[in-house]
Amino acid sequence: MFKKGKIGRSLKMAAIPLLLASLAACASPFQADVSRFQSQLPAPEGQTFAVVAEDPSLSGGLEFSMYADYVDQQMERLGYREAASPDSANLIVRFDYGVDNGRERIRSDGPSSYWGPWYGYGSWGPYGYYPRRSWSYGWYDPFFDRPSVSSYTVYTSDVEMKIDRASDGKRLFEGRAEAVSTSDRLQYLVPNLVEAMFTDFPGNSGETVRISIAPENQPVKRSSK
Repeated sequence: MFKKGKIGRSLKMAAIPLLLASLAACASPFQADVSRFQSQLPAPEGQTFAVVAEDPSLSGGLEFSMYADYVDQQMERLGYREAASPDSANLIVRFDYGVDNGRERIRSDGPSSYWGPWYGYGSWGPYGYYPRRSWSYGWYDPFFDRPSVSSYTVYTSDVEMKIDRASDGKRLFEGRAEAVSTSDRLQYLVPNLVEAMFTDFPGNSGETVRISIAPENQPVKRSSK
């Protein structure tokens, strides 16, 4: 006779591989494609810059200011200097970001049955268990082999950046980083996409670079497409 506690422990142990598989699937990174174009972008020699919102409705917002700080940090890392205001800057960096409303995807672990040989074992009788092994050919559809079907949402996010020369408005750089993931949190997406934009900046004009943006709280991995 089985005891309730043993059954509970058995079920928990059986569920561990499924849980680990689920966590591994959730931890998969997504790919980000970065396209960049440049024309006479000056090498960083202390030129000043100012980050402004491409969308006027974002200008002055606290959220935009937080994301603009990521761009500031990357520009300063390269050797440019942040100007006191756009009016005194040598370069105007126009920045925008966003994420869509998402779309549903369906995932299944496979078919619930198959056609082929299958085996059966003994049965219980009035005097106990009668061991018997037999086989047959046909449809096999055991209870625990039924498929697991689930749906999940994927989102497309992107950042866009343009750099103009302040003196005459000439466009010097255009870039776009786009990624698909199961997260729609801009606080997570934007910093990673900005880092993707500045990977090997400014890159070759017309080049598209693919990077892996890791799940939340994990580092970013880079690779060439």
